[in-house]
Amino acid sequence: MDWASSFNELWHSTGLYGFLDGGLGRAIMILVGLLLIWLAVRKKFEPLLLLPIGFGGILANIPVAGIAEPGGFLYHIYEFGVATGVFPLLIFMGVGAMTDFGPLLANPKTALLGAAAQFGIFTTLIGALWISDLLPVIDFSLQDAAAIGIIGGADGPTAIFLSSKLAPDLMGSIAVAAYSYMALVPIIQPPIMKALASEDEMRIEMKQLRHVSKTEKIVFPLMVLGICLLLIPDATPLIGALMFGNLVKECGVTDRLSKAAQNELINIVTILLGLTVGSKLAADQFLTFETLGILILGLVAFSIGTATGVLLARLMNRLSREKINPLIGAAGVSAVPMAARVVNRVGLEKNPHNFLLMHAMGPNVAGVIGSAVAAGVLLAICG
Repeated sequence: MDWASSFNELWHSTGLYGFLDGGLGRAIMILVGLLLIWLAVRKKFEPLLLLPIGFGGILANIPVAGIAEPGGFLYHIYEFGVATGVFPLLIFMGVGAMTDFGPLLANPKTALLGAAAQFGIFTTLIGALWISDLLPVIDFSLQDAAAIGIIGGADGPTAIFLSSKLAPDLMGSIAVAAYSYMALVPIIQPPIMKALASEDEMRIEMKQLRHVSKTEKIVFPLMVLGICLLLIPDATPLIGALMFGNLVKECGVTDRLSKAAQNELINIVTILLGLTVGSKLAADQFLTFETLGILILGLVAFSIGTATGVLLARLMNRLSREKINPLIGAAGVSAVPMAARVVNRVGLEKNPHNFLLMHAMGPNVAGVIGSAVAAGVLLAICG
């Protein structure tokens, strides 16, 4: 028996050898995974997703194991649930079952604020193509730019769904950027809101919303799906899953299905989705100039979406007798319900009697629909 050869093979099969043999990038990405876990646990930034994403990133960068490579268990889960777009759609189904469209139905004009917030998506698409032309180290195709732009919608499942279709090689970077900026909503949005709205505008108190009937809540998801399938069929997978989940909740005769969608289904899929997204944080895919560009462009997209929502709300006040607090325009990005909570907090800082949470939920849920529609448009144009 050749003991030297056996020990040499054993040494080459260890993780320590893998790190010493050009594994610096893997070590860096493991530290990135630990950072995401720290943000989830210590700072409570989107813990339900940042924790599994961070852990999946660690698993993907373990030398030799090949957990995220063909044959590895994360690879098989990714191929089944993410590459096919199944996991994001199931997440949307659960989100629909947890969403109350009542505030939007009670004040329909706030849907415009959700639409305005999507402006950041298309601006960033153009910006990504411009940067690609300007910097030779970055090469974004039209499909890449579209997938990057969707970060501005602040909707993780939509970003994953679109990037899995248009730019699967960038999905890890796009998903991390999307969920990171969603987690940083309480830090990013308030300075933009305060810079674009006056003190008097931020003190505006809004009237109590009217009661929305059960019939309206049942008809709404069917109506939205009908409009979508006629005008933007490419968006119907996302919109259909969202509206089905909401209909199951609002119809009142399928409580078991509603509770399953809100709990068991979305929890299981969230775990698997987070781990498989993290599996795309392999060093050779993430440590690139393109990733830096995605992070910068994602921040720009999110900031523009916030700003356009506030500015449109100010414009609406010029054209309407019934004033709205422009802060609720910032909730048009679809980070539900965190953006609405941030709006409510800033409103209370300016006026202790200014409870904006339910008013902000209108543009907030409109933003969910808007980002899904924007994804459908981009898929139709660039797919």
